[in-house]
Amino acid sequence: MATSSSLPFLLLSTLLAAIVILLQSPVSHADLDHQKAYFHACLSNKVWTNPSAPVSVIGALYTSTNSSFSDILNLHIHNKRFNRPNTPKPIAIITAFHESHVQAAVVCSKASNFQLRIRSGGHDYEGFSFVSDIPFILLDMYNLKSINVNIQNGTVLVEAGATLGQLYYKVAKTSHVHAVAAGVCPSLGTGGHFSGGGYGNLMRKYGLSVDNIIDAKIVNVNGDILDRKSMGEDLFWAIRGGGGASFGVILSWTMKLVAVPPLVTVFKVNRTLEQGVTDLVYKWQYVAPKLDRDLFIRLQHEVHNKAVQVSFIGEFLGRTDRLLSLMKESFPELGLRKSDCLELPWVNSTVFYTEGPIGYPAEALLFEAKNPAQVYFKSKSDFVKKIISKEGLQSIWKKFIESEIIVMQWNPYGGRMWEIPASATPFPHRAGNLFLIQYYMIWLQDGEDITNRNLNVSRSMYEFMTPFVSKFPREAFHNYRDRDIGANPSNGTTNVDRARIYGAKFFRENFDRLVKVKTRVDPENFFRYEQSIPPQKY
Repeated sequence: MATSSSLPFLLLSTLLAAIVILLQSPVSHADLDHQKAYFHACLSNKVWTNPSAPVSVIGALYTSTNSSFSDILNLHIHNKRFNRPNTPKPIAIITAFHESHVQAAVVCSKASNFQLRIRSGGHDYEGFSFVSDIPFILLDMYNLKSINVNIQNGTVLVEAGATLGQLYYKVAKTSHVHAVAAGVCPSLGTGGHFSGGGYGNLMRKYGLSVDNIIDAKIVNVNGDILDRKSMGEDLFWAIRGGGGASFGVILSWTMKLVAVPPLVTVFKVNRTLEQGVTDLVYKWQYVAPKLDRDLFIRLQHEVHNKAVQVSFIGEFLGRTDRLLSLMKESFPELGLRKSDCLELPWVNSTVFYTEGPIGYPAEALLFEAKNPAQVYFKSKSDFVKKIISKEGLQSIWKKFIESEIIVMQWNPYGGRMWEIPASATPFPHRAGNLFLIQYYMIWLQDGEDITNRNLNVSRSMYEFMTPFVSKFPREAFHNYRDRDIGANPSNGTTNVDRARIYGAKFFRENFDRLVKVKTRVDPENFFRYEQSIPPQKY
């Protein structure tokens, strides 16, 4: 049963009207012009009028004939790899301002036999949320970004188009002792970030974003709006880490807020090979997952002037004096000093992790880029379950120096992450993992040869790391999209055997349960993309 009281009549009327349109003007789905005409006729039908909608009945609709089409398309493309002259463009873009606009986009795309791609923040590392090689409609969620903080209940309701920066800022404006367990990039859209897991600096204390979600609203393949009660526990389980875009369109999340002190402490300490970083990183592997769960220390590996530098970047839920005491007891080798530490409200610590200037105001979290991305980007991920020896570290850095532009981030586990069962959500990477690696590289130069060279450098580094990371399968993080680990063909077809190649890496044993949920809620596989969950029959 849908949560909107007017929905059953609305959807029934729409579907009947669509049948009438189809009978009056038969559509060959092989004929793109007929598909387009049918799509527009479906959208413009009066039954989509919703008296509570604040704007037009379909939101804002852009086609290639609109002067703003390119601006809207490029607004949330963060990777120039997917903003090239030969990049496939959508048939149309719908920017939804109301839930009914999302319903219309789903029902009319399905009826017109167009694929639907769903974009909230646009950070999909492989562009799956806004690029397809077959004719598609782009549903852009960025205008659905309301945030309602309820301190009395300790919850926040956030729409899928809101960014993490907007969410953090709104929570902090309401309370200085509440936070959200999520990532560090403020421009991430909550729709995709949460549905893929959502990890960040608070995960050792409070787990992932999905571990703190208590309700959600989704538009399913029939255009129904469902909440947790009406969607059922299986679907609610699937969208919390299994990728919402395989099952429907996420409208909003309701999350538990988590407690933080009025001031937290952050630090960034850089060390080089000459300063003994090999011994430090070796020791970090032992201590970082076992530290007090109020303390999170990320490692960031970079190459400067053909030399390795590792940054120890920490956040502690407390004051400097207690942090120094803990570090003296657990990790004295780092030599952390009071002068390395900075105390500030939690919301400002999220700005610190964006590497903004010290003292940068929290309003920086609200920044929205207005120009197309100027950088190219590639990322990969790994999970490490066994300590890497000092000899192994030295060999990694030798290879790392050859790559020059790759950055590695090592994110420690332990604490709450080791307590939550692997089957609690689709995100299975729990106990047994020491840390998560993200490899990423950014370049500015144009040219296919340069892009291919850099992609090959990334693959070479990834291949070199094989002996040091998880095996059978080699696990990967769903939010760090990587086409190289397996994908469906670009023609839109999917099948379970092919999907299992990447699905086992993302979800391990949880993949089979995700397939069962998909088979029940979207048996015809309308919601699909290159790394989606297919129904059983495909």
